[in-house]
Amino acid sequence: MWSFAGSLQPEPAASRPDLLAAPVAHAVAALPEAGSVGVAAIDAGLADTAAFCDAYGVAAADSANCVIVKGKRGGDVRFAACVVLATMRADVNGVVRRRLDVRSASFAPMEEAVALTGMEYGGITPLGLAAEWPILVDAAVAASAGVVVGAGIRGAKLFLPGAVLAALPGAEIVEGLGRPIG
Repeated sequence: MWSFAGSLQPEPAASRPDLLAAPVAHAVAALPEAGSVGVAAIDAGLADTAAFCDAYGVAAADSANCVIVKGKRGGDVRFAACVVLATMRADVNGVVRRRLDVRSASFAPMEEAVALTGMEYGGITPLGLAAEWPILVDAAVAASAGVVVGAGIRGAKLFLPGAVLAALPGAEIVEGLGRPIG
C-alpha cells in the first residue's frame, strides 16, 4: 500500500497514536479514509527531509514539507499551512501572501509554530492544525498517489495519498504554490 516508503514498513496510523503528536492522532482518528494513512518510526535526528530521504531510501519527489506561514496586514495576523513537495519551495512572497491578503508574509518563527500547532519543529504536518487556518496544498501534492509528511513528532513520518491532504477541512489546492528549488 505504501510502496513509496523506501526501507520503512509503515503501520496503520490509527493503531499507533504513540507515534503521533496529540492533535495529529485526533485528526487521523477523525478521517473517513484513516486506513489509507500509515506511520513509521524513524530516528528523530533524521527528521529533516534530505537526511530522512537519504537514510530511508525515500525519493524527495515522494516527500512533502509543511511550513507554517505568518502574514500581517496592519494589526491583523493570519496563519496558513503550506504543503509542497520536497523538490519545491513554497512561494511565500507571491502566491501565499496574495492568498492570505496580507502586506507581508514569512515563515512563522520556530517557537511560535511549535506553540500554535502542538507539534515538534521538523515534524509539523497539515493534519491536526487549527481549524481556522487555511491549508494550502500544492496541486502536485494533491495529485500524488502517495507522499511522506511529518507526524507531529520528529521520531515518525506519515505515509498517505495526496488526495487525503487535499480533502482535509480547510484545504485548498493551489496551482503554482510550489516553485522548483534552485
